[in-house]
Amino acid sequence: MIHDLWYKHTVIYNLDLETFMDANGDGVGDFEGLMRRIDYLYSLGIDTIWLSPFQPSPNRDNGYDIKDYYGVDPRHGSLGDFVEFMNLAHNRGIKVLLDLVVNHTSDQHRWFQEARKDKSSPYHDWYVWADEPPPDLRFESVFPGAVDGTWSYDEKAGAYYFHRFYPFQPDLNTDNPDVRTEIRRIMGFWLQLDVQGFRVDALPFVLESLAQHELAEGKGKPAVHFEYLREMRDFLQWRRGDAILLGEANVAPDQMRPYAGNGSDGLHMMFNFYVNQYLFYALATGEVQPLIEALEATRILPSCGQWAYFLRNHDELSLDKLTQQEQEKVFAAFGPEAEMRAYGRGIRRRLAPMLGDRRRIELAYSMLFALPGTPVLYYGDEIGMGEDLRLPERMAVRTPMQWADEPQAGFSTAKKLVRPVIKTGPYSYRQVNVASQRRDPNSLLNWMAAMIRLRQECSEIGLGAWRVVESGSPCVLALLYEWQGAYLMTLHNFSPQPQQVEIDLEVEGGDTLDNLLVSGQSQADDSGKHCLTLDAYGYQWHRVGTPRYILERERA
Repeated sequence: MIHDLWYKHTVIYNLDLETFMDANGDGVGDFEGLMRRIDYLYSLGIDTIWLSPFQPSPNRDNGYDIKDYYGVDPRHGSLGDFVEFMNLAHNRGIKVLLDLVVNHTSDQHRWFQEARKDKSSPYHDWYVWADEPPPDLRFESVFPGAVDGTWSYDEKAGAYYFHRFYPFQPDLNTDNPDVRTEIRRIMGFWLQLDVQGFRVDALPFVLESLAQHELAEGKGKPAVHFEYLREMRDFLQWRRGDAILLGEANVAPDQMRPYAGNGSDGLHMMFNFYVNQYLFYALATGEVQPLIEALEATRILPSCGQWAYFLRNHDELSLDKLTQQEQEKVFAAFGPEAEMRAYGRGIRRRLAPMLGDRRRIELAYSMLFALPGTPVLYYGDEIGMGEDLRLPERMAVRTPMQWADEPQAGFSTAKKLVRPVIKTGPYSYRQVNVASQRRDPNSLLNWMAAMIRLRQECSEIGLGAWRVVESGSPCVLALLYEWQGAYLMTLHNFSPQPQQVEIDLEVEGGDTLDNLLVSGQSQADDSGKHCLTLDAYGYQWHRVGTPRYILERERA
């Protein structure tokens, strides 16, 4: 059963070829560089790699403006290099997920160039056009403050085209059956090259219907067509039964369930943006009750579905689901300066400089691994990389990987890089790099490898049932997991002060706790409660009692 649901007990690592490792010395990362570093990921304990877009692109949006879905950008290598990488990954038991970016294309894509030539072109209806932007479809851009509006006029077409993102990324019309057929071809192409599934970019916009909307009259609001998600799932499972869809959908809890469907006709996995935002609220304030409420509010997936949890990623840390008062507290703690913020809703910083304190960084990642779902890591966070706020918008967190205290951080031998490395301050490559941390037994890198190993030993988290246990402290979150008669409890103290808690587990064998991080046991007192002390920003992982199947075997 575990292997049938591999995505429930994996650790996902997201990287961008462009900034991971450059092997040929041209200043841009490539597949050859990734292949040279795959054993680093293997030794770290990573068993799933999520690759950001690497297809041919004008690269005006970090590769998310794709102009050919069936190739590899020459800057990164060739399809042959991709296949060689897949072979290496397969030999090490590492699965690979690709970004499926089908909400929009580059405006340089052949489809759009044909679409704008002539309204009679078969590609014209692959995009969304209007003679005048309908009043109620003047949506705010995904990037408010950076992009003005969602309709742009094309001189050649003599019409306006719709774009949720930048003007050079026209939206595809997924109401068009020909577009859906092409998307199936794209999925089938990469599945045939052995990828294990897709992270679906901007999924709500992929499913949004605009072409059937009465544009001229400007009536109503776009509908979200979940039957198209079912089509994608059916095709994926038909082509490869163990492949998955991981959806990016930053929606409120009451809108989440349709994306998961009944477990067999929706997403396998979905990013939990809602819990992510309240996790940062807890880190900022020390209050865990809002985080508990967020966890309970998202307890909506079918049994075979799974949440993907993360701390930071390649985008800004969005706070759009928090109340204004909650946002202000998080901004004050982690983004106090205007240059640290983006789009009026988020923070464009890496985790390590936001938290600062090594204890809080460990707390945050221990909490990530303890959440009821699958953890997703962002490249460089395992060594505590920082951001470069001189770079625009989200580029601040997309600097080259810091491999060593060498020129260009060991990322490349080129004099000019696709993006500058961080050269000054406490997060420069001289201070923060893989080589030095690998040799330091107390480094964040070695701590992270140990925590990944611990997480992969605790199948209860990915597969089991969970509940919040009363800790008696407003700063401590206690989670209890059960799977196949085995129990696991994690405790996390979000306060800068030590906390004493009393835990009553009320489960068989619950009078004994085995600490999984340090040597020692805890025995319940006469009332059946465990009295435990957590350090400031402390965390504990405990195996609870003896698994039921062992007890039953002993009784027999």
